[in-house]
Amino acid sequence: MSSAAPQLSVIVPVYNAQTYLRQALDSVAHQTFEDFEVLLINDGSTDDSAAILEEYASADARFRVISKENQGYGATVNRGIDEARGVYVAVFEPDDFLEPSAYHTLMQLALFASADVAKANYWFYWSKPQDRNQVISVVTEQMAAQPFSPHDIPEVVFGIPSIWSAVYRRAFLDEQGIRLLETPGASYQDLGFSFKVFSSAHVIVATQEPVLHYRQDNESSSVNSPGKALCVCGEFDGIDAFIARDSSRSWLEPYAFRLRYDSYMWNFQRLEGELRTQFVDRMQADLQQGVNAGAYDPRLFKPHQRKNLDVILNRPHVMLRHLPAHPSAWQKMAYYMRIGGLGTALAMARAR
Repeated sequence: MSSAAPQLSVIVPVYNAQTYLRQALDSVAHQTFEDFEVLLINDGSTDDSAAILEEYASADARFRVISKENQGYGATVNRGIDEARGVYVAVFEPDDFLEPSAYHTLMQLALFASADVAKANYWFYWSKPQDRNQVISVVTEQMAAQPFSPHDIPEVVFGIPSIWSAVYRRAFLDEQGIRLLETPGASYQDLGFSFKVFSSAHVIVATQEPVLHYRQDNESSSVNSPGKALCVCGEFDGIDAFIARDSSRSWLEPYAFRLRYDSYMWNFQRLEGELRTQFVDRMQADLQQGVNAGAYDPRLFKPHQRKNLDVILNRPHVMLRHLPAHPSAWQKMAYYMRIGGLGTALAMARAR
């Protein structure tokens, strides 16, 4: 490893990731952008991950293994940020893989604008029954047009959290005190991190070019663990605390409330059985608290969302009964027709 600090530190949090690990690390090693270090943070893996990490570190001096006891995703990524020497840092998960030009694209954007964060689109990726990609457009045409701040495009703060298709200026993370929550066993820890980054950044640059394949068929992924749904509530408690620590952030309260609504609805629609009832109880309580605190701005909600929020707050049993788990497009139409008539159902369809 050269004594000179690299331009980029790539943080790879690893826990029992042997299945896809070589494909992931090969995609980093073969980047066209080469001025980086790779911090392989082994979070107490019990499979063959540790041996694979050592194999890559032995073959490429840019790769370094840091082993620690199992503490979870948030603590593992934070350890990487603390250990990083790069001007920018990236988080890369060991079941995904990068386009060869991914970090060249992001770093070129970031360095040209001296940005706090550079963000790109990505693909949903399935390897079974055959390779398939679907572009996920988290970056709009407006965002990609020129450098901007959250005050210019405030909607950036409630975009889909996808922290691995971006690079972050390390000094910015330190200055703002931005880290992931370290709740043991929790999920969704990228959500709070993403909100804090995009709400605090002075200069954001973005591209609509996809740079990463985000695997959807890893059964051990937290997104496939419905039992962890309540963990998302803790992330929003952390966001609220972040906003409350600085009065200049009070303008973010309505945006955090809208993001909470979106995230809670996404979670609700994938839950089954008793988990649905438990989650709706928490969803109703949290959203009612936000309304009482004045965080609800109807202008940030589409007509069908405003109608559905009213149902959650006042008739949650209707949503429990008539919006099934994993609803089809037709089932969603039928639900919104029931709660608001044809106009509400059509508004929902147009917003998709």
